[in-house]
Amino acid sequence: MKKFTKKDLKKLYKPDQNSSKEDNGQVVIIGGSKLFHGAPVLALKTASRIVDMVFFSSPEPSLGKIAQQLKSHLAAFIWVPFEEIEDYLAKSDAILIGPGLLRFRKESQRTACQSQRLCCEEGEKTKEITESLLQKFPQKQWVIDGGSLQVMEPKFIPQNAILTPNQKEFKMLFGEAEADQMAKEHHCVIVLKGPKTIVSSADECLTVEGGNAGLTKGGTGDVLAGLTVALAAKNPPFLAAAAASFIAKKAADELYQKVGFAYDADDLTDKIPEVLGKYWR
Repeated sequence: MKKFTKKDLKKLYKPDQNSSKEDNGQVVIIGGSKLFHGAPVLALKTASRIVDMVFFSSPEPSLGKIAQQLKSHLAAFIWVPFEEIEDYLAKSDAILIGPGLLRFRKESQRTACQSQRLCCEEGEKTKEITESLLQKFPQKQWVIDGGSLQVMEPKFIPQNAILTPNQKEFKMLFGEAEADQMAKEHHCVIVLKGPKTIVSSADECLTVEGGNAGLTKGGTGDVLAGLTVALAAKNPPFLAAAAASFIAKKAADELYQKVGFAYDADDLTDKIPEVLGKYWR
């Protein structure tokens, strides 16, 4: 199977010196809950370093206050009330949905939700929101992650959508099927995360190697999702997905060289622009 290499990064879109505002991508990030309010923040912090504008919204009203507090030290995003989200979806280049959205509230509900997909009221709300928006905007470039992946039905996957499941999330969504088969069947891009990440589309499949056990820490998947949606705003989905995985793993490896496994998702977010910049000049 073909491996993604740093030479492939040369294919990525680079902002033109004479470009103006909005030329280099606008993305929407939908996620967060009372329990997981940090997940979409990690995604938007990562995406805001790459695209011209990030719109952030959540079905959880309390996240509006968190967003306003966040604006005091991270100004590069716009908080959008959820009732206005469709206006911003219509004008954006790519959309990330799922980081931090709930599938269950209590730990005692985990087993039933994972094995039987019997989720609580919050999980049903996540499912309804996810599938409704995917149906209303099927032509948009979607990146589907986290809670949305864990509760949605495969029939709602839009064409060319990028899915970023770990091994457990893939099994919850597709059962015992193979990633390349599901990518062909649903005409989407699947990033099956792991020590050797497999990126599959309807037409091609490759591996992304590298990374280390620090990438198992909470929030690193949200960083990858934010990087993926940012690159997907101005690049073909397969290239965006593979490049994002490659860059995240390279950033993790550079962190490991300095501090071993003693880094977290915030460190990864801060390292990614440095790594991407080496190939973007």
